[in-house]
Amino acid sequence: MSETAADRIRSVAREVFGFERLRPGQLESIESTISGRDTLTVMSTGSGKSAIYQIAGLLIEGATVVVSPLIALQRDQVEDLRDRADEALGAAQLNSTVSRSAREQVLADLADDALEFVLLAPEQLANADLLEELAAAGPSLLVVDEAHCISEWGHDFRPDYLRLGAAAQALGSPTILALTATASPPVRDEIVERLGLRDPSVIVRGFDRPNIHLSVERFHEEPRHRRTLLDRVVAATPPGIVYVPTRKGADTLAAELGDRGVQAAAYHAGLGGKTRTEVQNRFMDDELHCVVATTAFGMGVDKANVRWVFHSAPADSLDSYYQELGRCGRDGKAAQTVLFYRQEDLGLRRFFAGSGKVDEEVLERVATLVDLAGGPVEPSALLEESDLSESKLTTAVSRLEDAGAVDVLPSGQIVEAPDAPDVRTAVAEAVVIEERRRTFDRSRLDMMRGYAETRECRRSFLLSYFGEPYEAPCGSCDNCDAGLSDAPPLETPFAVGSRVEHGQWGEGVVQRYDDEAVAVLFDDVGYKTLAIDVVVERELLTQI
Repeated sequence: MSETAADRIRSVAREVFGFERLRPGQLESIESTISGRDTLTVMSTGSGKSAIYQIAGLLIEGATVVVSPLIALQRDQVEDLRDRADEALGAAQLNSTVSRSAREQVLADLADDALEFVLLAPEQLANADLLEELAAAGPSLLVVDEAHCISEWGHDFRPDYLRLGAAAQALGSPTILALTATASPPVRDEIVERLGLRDPSVIVRGFDRPNIHLSVERFHEEPRHRRTLLDRVVAATPPGIVYVPTRKGADTLAAELGDRGVQAAAYHAGLGGKTRTEVQNRFMDDELHCVVATTAFGMGVDKANVRWVFHSAPADSLDSYYQELGRCGRDGKAAQTVLFYRQEDLGLRRFFAGSGKVDEEVLERVATLVDLAGGPVEPSALLEESDLSESKLTTAVSRLEDAGAVDVLPSGQIVEAPDAPDVRTAVAEAVVIEERRRTFDRSRLDMMRGYAETRECRRSFLLSYFGEPYEAPCGSCDNCDAGLSDAPPLETPFAVGSRVEHGQWGEGVVQRYDDEAVAVLFDDVGYKTLAIDVVVERELLTQI
């Protein structure tokens, strides 16, 4: 990329957005995008990912379509575009809250080249009429914000995330920019595959948040676990966030904190939209000591002065855990995150990891109905004929789509895929794919357990999971504070990052060494931890 392009980027950053300098990763990402190359950028929370697409969008001729997961996040980003620029930028959102007349006006403005940015949810791109009107405007850039949602949400309750690659083609195959703060190597691979990124530039910068102190407190008895958590929240300097696994748990803990004089409020998907907005606004205005929340809270909540994030139980993966702990200390000042860990709580996460499974009989029923239709079938008709719930049908169609049995058209209709296998073969393949994914999900939970129970540097453990080498000790985690990470390094039969092969699990990449074990990310079965002495003695791994 020529120096002139870099100068243009810096000029727009300074003159339009008021940025005196760009952060590591921003310039490279913008350069790659405006050159017309598909780009996946992974940068830590609070490091300015939105600025990447905003600056790139202004420098590329034509409209920018931004896929964003939450309506509130879309609204905030539209307001940010308008507020931060010296002159009003053409930016609008298209979602279920927008009236028909307002929607028509947005599309008219887009057709007249009066809009630079259109923000919407992936479900909007499943609307064939809207997709056609967007395509007619000839967008030059498609941005997928919070791109890790493709992997985290697409397989279950928001399958339209898995169809963004097809939507991109329907839009005329514009340049694609995918942005996320949390993506381990397997998640990055899935983002690239699902979006159909063409020879992408993958830019990974700065997973480390050195101002955040990492610690874990272990418990065996629930009463002591609960009492300690309450005491720590009461004593902590506000504001902060407590993450809990369930909605009921959020309500109960918030009430208990209230009984102890703490200004706390629950936040979860079971609350009404008005209530959630009120809680978020109170938190942003420093009216609450803390929010007690499920994973529903935090995405797009850009609050700089959050001093701590506590987890009452393990997250479902280190991906989720890192995303959530990253919501503290965005101002660069000292912050802390504590996991209040009971090994028994992993059972609930294992239960969640096994939920959403589609029975073989259901897959066969849906595949047969599509096969007998002899052409595109409306989802409503398939819903009636299959006698399934909407969520169950959506999941079944998604699984069959992965198996190459069906295609979902831009119109939303389901049709038998070209060269589709017979129903029995397709169902068998769908079952294999689903079990492989669930095995992988369970292995990610095992890595969460490994983080909680390690006696080595927690920062090194966490960063190596994301493929970022880090030499312990960090001096800012409980294990390093206790001197546990000062032990000399063990013998390492394989270099970190090297590819190895196991007789049963196939090929994989060495992730890290922890105490007397080696963690390997296998392509097919996910993460496995093996005792080093057994690996060496039995020659379980061979270098590729």
